[in-house]
Amino acid sequence: MSDEHAGDSGDDSGPNSDARPIVYDLAPNCTADDVETGAYYHAVVNGVVEYGIFVDVSDSVSGLIHESNLSADYEVGDRLVVRLESVRENGDIAFAEDTPDDYRTLTVDHEPTITPISSLSVGESVTVEGVVTQIKQTGGPTVFRIADDSGIVAAAAFEEAGVRAFPEVDLDDVVRMAGTVEDHEGTRQLEVDGLTVLDDEAAADARQRIDAALDERAEPEPVEPLVEWSAFEKLRDDLEDVARLLRRTVLEGRPIRVRHHADGDGMCASVPVQLALERLITEVHDDPDAPRHLFKRLPSKAPFYEMEDVTRDLNFALEGRARHGQRLPFLLMLDNGSTEEDVPAYENLAHYDVPIAVVDHHHPDPEAVDPLLDAHVNPYLHDEDYRITTGMMCVELARMIHPDVTDELRHVPAVAGLSDRSKAEVMDNYIALAEDEGYDREQLLDVGEALDYAAHWLRYNDGASIVNDVLNVGCDDEERHRELVEFLSTRAERDVDRQLEAAEPHLEHERLDSGANLYRIDLDKWAHRFTYPAPGKTTGKLHDRKVQETGEPVITIGYGPDFAVLRSDGVRLDIPRMVAELNEEVVGGGVSGGGHLVVGSIKFVSGMREEVIDSLVEKMAEADIDEELSTTA
Repeated sequence: MSDEHAGDSGDDSGPNSDARPIVYDLAPNCTADDVETGAYYHAVVNGVVEYGIFVDVSDSVSGLIHESNLSADYEVGDRLVVRLESVRENGDIAFAEDTPDDYRTLTVDHEPTITPISSLSVGESVTVEGVVTQIKQTGGPTVFRIADDSGIVAAAAFEEAGVRAFPEVDLDDVVRMAGTVEDHEGTRQLEVDGLTVLDDEAAADARQRIDAALDERAEPEPVEPLVEWSAFEKLRDDLEDVARLLRRTVLEGRPIRVRHHADGDGMCASVPVQLALERLITEVHDDPDAPRHLFKRLPSKAPFYEMEDVTRDLNFALEGRARHGQRLPFLLMLDNGSTEEDVPAYENLAHYDVPIAVVDHHHPDPEAVDPLLDAHVNPYLHDEDYRITTGMMCVELARMIHPDVTDELRHVPAVAGLSDRSKAEVMDNYIALAEDEGYDREQLLDVGEALDYAAHWLRYNDGASIVNDVLNVGCDDEERHRELVEFLSTRAERDVDRQLEAAEPHLEHERLDSGANLYRIDLDKWAHRFTYPAPGKTTGKLHDRKVQETGEPVITIGYGPDFAVLRSDGVRLDIPRMVAELNEEVVGGGVSGGGHLVVGSIKFVSGMREEVIDSLVEKMAEADIDEELSTTA
């Protein structure tokens, strides 16, 4: 028999409406936490027995009305109003048939107890609330990754084999998931019973709460620099901004892709950051494979972000999104990425809203790149220069991300500085710090040489294991590190000697009006190609040899069909300015490039090589002698 009352309308009108008794209409997902003794509920009969009837007030809350508390006969499916009499210790619930006069109905939505992801325990039935960071369809269940303000967890939902569960859910949705926590190959995984996408208001409230907590957790660690240096203090706030972005990226479960210059300083910058981020990822994620899935480091041969590289990176990221349901990555550029030549690549990424940060010490074009960047650290932005190497900055950045890496990084700034010929006033302090770790100056130079040698042969591969062993960062065998450095640096020295033996007799020399020595060589004719050292390194080694031989200001140009590598010692060239002027003055030359005041490279169209080189030499002849830039002073 059906029970319908005029009061069961939800109408709150009338002068005495607030005083009327309330009968609660529970949402289907309400639980025992949503009911209380003495309250009235709309119920549906789900069973009839000799001693009474069983009723449901929600999908999971049921109880008995004993025949002594019934005034009529009922059948399955009949509706009635009941009063909750008692909840026994074993969970059994007793109701009584009881319809108050002139009642009003109040709908109750279930508000479950939300369990922080970091507090999940195997065997518990829980509800979690967070942002969807990954949706991966397997041959069996659909696996979601959910991030809240405390951590990230995988959640498996099964529709049928290989069929997407909850197809209405998208990346970055805020959801509420209910299920049981189980052990899945040694990690916690939520087996999903139900999922709800939160509506706009509830989602906004949850995002605000999660964002505030993640902002707090993303704060960089308050570490003191390895050495006191007033020049570095100017960069601290900018580095903290990048550390904050990277920590937040890890907490959100977004992948990180690092591009770095393929030389000693670039590796001294990228490897410490990789170590720190991988350790943070391991702490945040239960999945032991998370560092491999969420972090990728790749070298760049060119001194800027080439379209070839960005196209590969973007294709890799889009495939990851399609195959593994990942977000597009955060791009971190190290020892590279701060010049106008990087703009086309950044504009390509802008079509997909890929966030980008740059830590570099090459002469920047902030007006060109900054509108496309989320963060930019460069000593030139604070009236400093290239003597603050990217490796020095990134050791401190890594320590801000995860301070526990400090003991493995104390020697790295010295390697970075010597590799990049830094004239920083604190180089002696960095070398002393490395000596405390068992490295003398010659050993540090050997590490830098071994890094360059390994980078040359690795080409576009990150060479993670061998690079870590050479730099002794994340290396688990000190003896292997020493033997590897000796082997690679010895091979590098042998190959350099062979190259210089072939090339040096062909150096052309002239004395400029300023008194500086100018050396130039056609590397396409007089140097071995496709071997170590490459043109840039060959030019640098020839240059160093002439600096030591003469003890005077030296400029060296090594050129090929469409490029030139520039080195100077004791002469203030300002190569970025020269490149800009050449591009305007040599019509049809197609000049581009950049670098520091004393180190750089340019490219041009091969048919204009003679005009470009002649104009370049004229500008070098006008450059001022500067003893502060001399390594022999």
